Amino acid sequence: MGMYTARTVVTTTSTEALPVHDMSFMQLMWLASPALPIGGFSYSEVLEAAVDTGRVTTEAEAAAWLVDQLHLSLSRSDLSAVAQAIPAWRVGDHARIAALNAWVLQTRESGELRAQTEQMGRSLLEWLRNHTTATPAQIATLAAMDASYPMAFALAASATQASVRDCLLAYAFGWAENMVQAAIKSVPLGQSSGQRILSAITAEIPAAVDHALALDDDARQAFSPLLAILSSQHEVQYSRLFRS
Repeated sequence: MGMYTARTVVTTTSTEALPVHDMSFMQLMWLASPALPIGGFSYSEVLEAAVDTGRVTTEAEAAAWLVDQLHLSLSRSDLSAVAQAIPAWRVGDHARIAALNAWVLQTRESGELRAQTEQMGRSLLEWLRNHTTATPAQIATLAAMDASYPMAFALAASATQASVRDCLLAYAFGWAENMVQAAIKSVPLGQSSGQRILSAITAEIPAAVDHALALDDDARQAFSPLLAILSSQHEVQYSRLFRS
C-alpha cells in the first residue's frame, strides 16, 4: 500500500452526547465568534477616533493601543464584572446581577459607549431567546434591567460548565478579534498585520483575565479619560465607518 495505511474512522451521530467539557468549550467558542449576530463588528470602541486624531497610524501603534485598552480598561471593568456575574447567575442571585448591570451602565463615559453595551446586550438576549442556553425567566429578568452586554454574556456563559476563567478568556478573545478587524479597516492595515496584532493581544489576555479575577467591588473601576474624550469627539466625527 506504499505510503498509505489502513485506518479506522470513528464517527459520532447527532444523537450521541458530547462530553461536558467538549460541549462547554464549543459553546464558549460560539459566544466568542465574530459571527455571533450581536453587532460587535460595527464598533471600534474609539479606535477610529484615535486613528482620526493621529494617535494610531501604524501596526505597532494599533497593537500598543489595544493592549493598553485590554489592561487599563477591559480588564479592570467589564472582565471583572463578568467574572462576578457568572457565579451570580449560576445561583440565581438576581439582586447581584442588577447591581453589576447598573454599574456597567453607569460607567459608560459617553452616549455612544452606553448605546453600544445596550444594543449588544439586547441582541444577545434575542439570540438567547432562540436557544436553550438561558431560561425565559432569566432572559426576562435581565431584559427588565436594560441589559448590558457583559451581563448578557455572563448569562449565556453561566449555562456552560466551563470555569469562570475560561469564560473570561473567551470574552476577551472575542473582543480582541472585533478590535483587530476595526484596526484593519480604520488604520487601514492588511490581514497579516491584523494577525500579528491579534497575536500580541492574545499573549496578554491571560494576565488581564487573572487581574480581573482578583478584583472585588472596591477595586473594580472604569477610568479611561482619553477614551472618554475621544468617544465624545467620535460622536460628532464628520466621517466614520463605525458606530463607536
